Parts: sequence; structure tokens; C-alpha cells
Amino acid sequence: MPVNRRSVRRARGPLAPISLGALAVLSLLPGTLPAAAQPRTAALLPPPTRGEQVASARLAAIRNDPAALSAFFTALPKGGDLHNHLSGAVSTEYLISLAADDGLCVDEQTLTAVPPPCGAGRRPASDALTDTAFRRAVLRAWSMQDFPPGRSGHDHFFDTFGKFDEVTWRHRGKLLADVADTVARQNQFYLETMVTPVSDGARILADEVGWDEDLAKLHRRLLAGGKLDELVAEASRETDEADAEFRTAAHCGTPRAEAGCRVPVRWISQVSRGSSPERVFTQMALGLRLAERDERFVAVNPVQPEDWDSSLRNYSLQMRMLDYLHRVYPKAHITLHAGELWPGLVKPEDLAFHIGEAVNVGHAERIGHGVDLVHEDDWQRLARTMADRQVAVEVPFTSNAQILGVKGADHPFTTYRAYGVPVVLATDDPGVSRTGISHEYRYAARTYDLGYRELKDLARASLEYAFLPGAGIWRGNPTRDGYRLTGPCRHSSPGADAPGPQCRRLLNSSAKAHVQWRQEAAFVAFERRFATTRAD
Repeated sequence: MPVNRRSVRRARGPLAPISLGALAVLSLLPGTLPAAAQPRTAALLPPPTRGEQVASARLAAIRNDPAALSAFFTALPKGGDLHNHLSGAVSTEYLISLAADDGLCVDEQTLTAVPPPCGAGRRPASDALTDTAFRRAVLRAWSMQDFPPGRSGHDHFFDTFGKFDEVTWRHRGKLLADVADTVARQNQFYLETMVTPVSDGARILADEVGWDEDLAKLHRRLLAGGKLDELVAEASRETDEADAEFRTAAHCGTPRAEAGCRVPVRWISQVSRGSSPERVFTQMALGLRLAERDERFVAVNPVQPEDWDSSLRNYSLQMRMLDYLHRVYPKAHITLHAGELWPGLVKPEDLAFHIGEAVNVGHAERIGHGVDLVHEDDWQRLARTMADRQVAVEVPFTSNAQILGVKGADHPFTTYRAYGVPVVLATDDPGVSRTGISHEYRYAARTYDLGYRELKDLARASLEYAFLPGAGIWRGNPTRDGYRLTGPCRHSSPGADAPGPQCRRLLNSSAKAHVQWRQEAAFVAFERRFATTRAD
């Protein structure tokens, strides 16, 4: 969750964050889940295919071979990344290169990128290309590189965004080229990434309109004179420019086209939750209106630390804003950072309702992080509600550990799965975290003893619960009932033969089905390589 450009600085919360290595939560330990909450899909799974058997055997055989595991998880098809902040996803090395290209400077005391000229106390960012010590200092300041283990990384993690912000706002298209290429090389097939559309324009309009507790009146003020529509049009133009920069940087449409050119991308509009109520409401309205008018945008999502004083104070108000705006813009999607909290970071009462209000008031279709689940009031009922509504949880293990110190048995990953809540693995800010999606899958397999078929379904979930338009290839509730091909495609075999006429019509008419089918074919190819190896 990056701090947005020109956002307010963090106000200290009531309690200091805990250190890495949190206290165990007994509710999450193996064997403590009620019988009614045990996984519901195991008995419903069809028998494993020959390819799945071979891939499963391969994974079991290499569990103690780091090099082989790395190759396995890199090659594993891994769906899409649904929780990804563009500015925090790009590699730090590339940020340094962009800063040098733009002639930016780095403040020697704070290591923050600043505009030229590079006078006293400032060094050219280009120095980081040749001065090894300076480069390492910048890498450490702009990411979690070499961060001391055993210490809370909360403040350092969020502070990085302000240090490289002067770089990222200038080059959305180039950032996307870097991130999309990484997504493709990690064998993913789709990307939803978060940006802040027309940040300055939204701030100016919000300040002009001011605050009104009557949300309907406030919305009418934003619409008056076409002001909000002007921002929507400006956001679309801004995106046109980013698209053009992306295609140029990635060489799309040329013989040198990078792999990222093949990745479908959708944008999610960030909302700076730490801002004033009128700015938050304006960004929400802009993002939702944009999602209904520009197909490249699909949803809104509030960002910035959930534990900021302003975020805590206005949380319920912001959920009421979304409740109102959802009625105005019912076609736009909503995915919310909620429950990125932990005991010791905030007061106990702040742990009791954030996920619940996101689901029941804010109309969240997905929840980002959701780490404090078992501290919510009547969390079992909440988990069952999420399962029934198929409200998916986006889980970035690395950032949960770096920011909150939550990992292993402390993390509610197994609890969500046991209650039938859809779970998708994500990266959050892989550039800052110095990691990637393959690491997240490998961590899940090692920490929670997941087999190949479970990993395969996690990858499928990341496309099933994506905000891509159109029907999918799976029938019913696949988290509850297992991944079974829907009617039009039930007699077709991805990767093995050409789809039948009805299935082909579905694939041609639905962006979601097309990407899902592409992944299924990739699974077949992935499994065949191990059958060939074994035969040899």
C-alpha cells in the first residue's frame, strides 16, 4: 500500500507496532478449527489427472532442493496478480535508472529523490549508477533491501514511497512496462495494478467543493457544471499517454516486443484514505465513475496505512461513502484494504470491525490482506458470509511479514481456506519487498504443506476472482465445489484439443474465459515437461 504522491504525512498511532515474530494466535493453529469449518472441497475434487500426478510427484521429490524448487515455482503457471501497487511493484534498480535519465537529484541526508539542480547536499541520481556505496544506500532507502531481521519494518516500508515518489509519477507507462514484463516472465497471465488517477485535479476539486455530511448533496456538487466528468476525461487522457509510453518502452507491435505486451492489464483507482473526507469522497466518486466509463479501469481501493490516526478515525465514514456510491455506480467493482492490522499496532477495539464493515457496508468484492480476521467481532460468522458471497482475500505473505510481523501459524491463511473463503496470492509491492509472486507460491507450499493441486487451484482463483469482464470457464462456486468446466466447455480439454463450437464462442466473447483457458493450456504444458523428464 504505497503512500500516494503529495499525500499527508503519517500521524503516530496510539501504540507502537510489534516486532517481527508475532505472538501465536491459538485459533489459527492446526487442529483448532471446528469440524464445520474444515475444508469443503477435498471430497469433491475429481481424481487427479496423469499430468497432475507427475507434477505432484516432482514437487514432493524436490522439496529439499532449493535450485530445483526455484525453477519449479518460476515455471508454474500462477494466474494473475490482483493486489499490486504500480509504484511499489517496479524494481528499485529501474527506479534508479529512471531517476538518472531524468536528471534528478538525491538528498544526501534523507536519500529522497528531488528535482534538479543538484546543489549543496544533493547528489545526481546518476551517481548511483557508478558509485557502489551510494547505490547500496539508495537501494536500502527505497526498498526493504538489507532491512535488519527481527525489527518491525512498518515505518521503513511505507517511508520508501515518499523517497522515490519524484521518480514514479513521471513515467506510469515505463513503470508498467517493467512490471508487466516481470508478470509475464513469472508465468502469470493477467495484472490488476493500482494507480492514483489525476491526483492533483481530484485534490483541487475536493478543496473547491468542500465537505458536506449529506453525501447525495456532496455528490451533486461534484457533478455540477460537469466538473467530475472533466476529471474522468482527464484521467482517460492520462491513461492514453501511459498506454503509449508503455507500448514504446515495451516495443509492443515490433519484432522486439517484450513478454509484457501479451499481458492483459486493468487499472484500479487508489483512494488516499488518510486524506480529508472531501478528498476521499472525491477520489472514490472519480474512480467509480471512471470504472463505468473507461473499460481499462475496473475498481477503487483505499490505500495508505490502515493504522494511521486519520485512517482509523474515518474508517466507518469511508465505508458509508462507499455504501452510498455503490448505489450510484453499481457496475463498478470495489476491493478494499481491510484488516491490515495486528495487536500492538492499534488498540483492541480497532481490530474488531474493519473487515466486517468492508464486507457488509463497503460492498467489498475482495479484501486486501485481511490479516486480523480472528480479532473481528463474531469472526466465524464473518468468514462464513465471505465464503457464501465469494468475497476473495488477496494474500501477499511477504509484505504481511515485513509490515506486521505476521507469518506462519499466525497468519489466517489456513482459516480462510478452512471456512471456504476464496484466497488469491498476490505481491502487493514486490519492488519494495524485493520479492516476487514465485516466492509467494513457494512460501505457501513450504509453510502450509500445500500440494501441487492446491497450488494449481490458488492460481485458478486469482483469475476466477479477477475483475475481467465476461463469464468464466468454471461452473458454480469453484472454491466450494471444485474447479469444474462450465457447460459450454465441459467436453473440451484445454491444451489437448481445439475447443468445441460452444466453448469457442465463450472464449471469443469473454476476456475472463480467454485468459483462464490460456492458463489451463499452460498447466498442461507444465505437467508434460515432468512426464517427459520422468520417461527420459
